[in-house]
Amino acid sequence: MPLPRTLLICLAAAVHLGSAHAKVTALVGGRLIDGWGDAPINHSVILIENERVKAVGTIDSLTVPADAEIIRTDGMSVLPGLWDNHVHTMLLGHSDYEHWDKTYPSRFEREIMPAAARQLLMAGVTSATDLGAPLAASINVRERIRRGEIPGPTLYVSGPFIQHAPYPGTEDFRWGVSGVADARAKVRQLADAGVNVIKLIDQDQMTEEEVRAVVEEAHLRKLPVIAHGHRPDEIRIGLKAGVDRFEHTGLAMAPGYPADIIALLQERTAKMSLGPLYWCPTIEGFFNYEDNAHNPLHIDDAGWQLGVPTDIVADIKASLKHPGWLAYYQITPLRAKTSARKFEQLRRAGLVLLIGTDSGIPMKFHNQSTWRELDIWVSKLGMSSMDTIRAATYWPAVMMKVDADYGTISIGKYADIIAVKGDVLRYIDLLQRVDLVIKHGQRIK
Repeated sequence: MPLPRTLLICLAAAVHLGSAHAKVTALVGGRLIDGWGDAPINHSVILIENERVKAVGTIDSLTVPADAEIIRTDGMSVLPGLWDNHVHTMLLGHSDYEHWDKTYPSRFEREIMPAAARQLLMAGVTSATDLGAPLAASINVRERIRRGEIPGPTLYVSGPFIQHAPYPGTEDFRWGVSGVADARAKVRQLADAGVNVIKLIDQDQMTEEEVRAVVEEAHLRKLPVIAHGHRPDEIRIGLKAGVDRFEHTGLAMAPGYPADIIALLQERTAKMSLGPLYWCPTIEGFFNYEDNAHNPLHIDDAGWQLGVPTDIVADIKASLKHPGWLAYYQITPLRAKTSARKFEQLRRAGLVLLIGTDSGIPMKFHNQSTWRELDIWVSKLGMSSMDTIRAATYWPAVMMKVDADYGTISIGKYADIIAVKGDVLRYIDLLQRVDLVIKHGQRIK
């Protein structure tokens, strides 16, 4: 008969603690939601040595070393650091893309992207996938975070989008392709620079051969391909080419996904040997838009100004003076009426849905976007809190093939841990006030 998981954890802890140990940090007393999806562990103890988790147990089963630094987590929910799977650190919520893209590129790497990264981390986001920014800036900011020079989540970056043709003035972070050879060359250039993923958009404007070349070349370099799913043919062509993940709920005000697309999704998710097919709905903006437009509280929240130069703060505020007038969002209330059905269609088709927010786009601030997405999944879309948390912890790590180090609070993995006062499984919106943030064993907040 197999031993219970909690007992195995404690046995493993005993083995680890039997050896000589350096000074450790102990999180003591909280209710542990470890990311695996099992029942929470009450009165938990987590021992951290250097960057990684050394042991996990309970107050009754695991001895805390006498010289450990103790952080009491009584009355708190303790869980893995969150992973936002779709952010744009080169954006800070300004309403006018054309103005932003013309005015601030010289300040992306030095000021704007570090500020966005810091805000995400302070909100409990210890990992993030940055899907679209200039290549050198993306790599440099990621590496500065890795070296500890600036605070931020562990970043996984795409660099520039790949598409048929960049929009005027966006050539630094949107790369057009012309023909199969050019498609492969662009992917090789991104891969050689060190990106973690390839971002593909508007693939319905490319030839199928170009799209297939992008995916094949990326997979040769062991890079997943993440593609927009706004329009039916973006999805059809992406599925045919072997895209690994789709973004956005898409299809404007249409009542749902066409039957042939659902059939294609079901056919793909049935192919177990290929692993899961992932989808990042980026959905909360549809449900929250009208409140956002009529109630300035989230715009008045000073958290999105953390690390942002005062002139940029003033510019963003001015751009949001009349949020209900933003052309970008005029059809959003209509899209909200069909989004829940589309979300459920994707879920029933067998996809693994991931938490991602498009953070940074107009009125979406990095200190708020992630918890608001989790909240909508639970409060409006019928997802359980546990499954929603796993969509922001366990599954992203699996998708990026880094689950040996991230995604759950487990012995040997990096100690990326957050805690909030209260029962987050009952009240998911408690995540809007993360009390404790630990990244790679270091207490950040």
